[in-house]
Amino acid sequence: MTDSEVVERLRKAGCVFAEEEAAVLLGAAPDEATLDDLVRRRCAGEPLEQVVGHADFGGVRVRLRPGVFVPRVRSELLVRKAVEQARRTTGPALVVDLCCGSGALGLAVRAQLPEIALYAADVEPAAVACARENFGPEAARVFEGDLFTPLPAQLRGVIDVLLANVPYVASRHIALLPSEARDHEPRTALDGGDDGLDVFRLVIAGAPQWLAPGGAVFSEITEAQEQPATEAVRAAGLEPDVSHDDDLEATVIAGRR
Repeated sequence: MTDSEVVERLRKAGCVFAEEEAAVLLGAAPDEATLDDLVRRRCAGEPLEQVVGHADFGGVRVRLRPGVFVPRVRSELLVRKAVEQARRTTGPALVVDLCCGSGALGLAVRAQLPEIALYAADVEPAAVACARENFGPEAARVFEGDLFTPLPAQLRGVIDVLLANVPYVASRHIALLPSEARDHEPRTALDGGDDGLDVFRLVIAGAPQWLAPGGAVFSEITEAQEQPATEAVRAAGLEPDVSHDDDLEATVIAGRR
């Protein structure tokens, strides 16, 4: 199959960036049969990153499995704020990537600050397996379970940076998501309940028990969620701080202890 044939198949399937995606698929396929399979999967709507088995995010390449949440470019703001917080810490920061998916966010922080102690957790078995693969020799630091439940007790009260890229899409809006997300990523990674903040509120309520003095929790939200999210942070006894990045179309809220 020629390059132009791959591009044409992708265009017919509705891929907006057909040329760019064709280059990725061609680079990932060792032979014609594999290329045909990869193109077929992409044309059927499977996310490109799941098709080729990896995602590039925040300066790191992470392995990605089918059914695992694909890291979004807008989450680079989350990483940026986490790095800023970690740099304020005396000595190597202890960072936890909650709802970690592939582990991309925590690993992107560590790519900038190699000295951090990094832990992660997720409720989805496929995500945990993927993150453990990406953590390599430190795979034992990735835990399976709901939110804080699986974390080791020794992390209580000593976390400097809590990255919590929780699901924040309102349940009624799930049907409006692109099919790539709706049909190929776990609902637990997308659905945030009635107003999109159900999981966020659970994390914020539990965060003060796990954060070190001066530590902070960071989550991605929408601009429309800013007021109720800020109220939840204050109700937990944390100091709220909201950051925006217009280029990334991203909003991050922090809660500092």
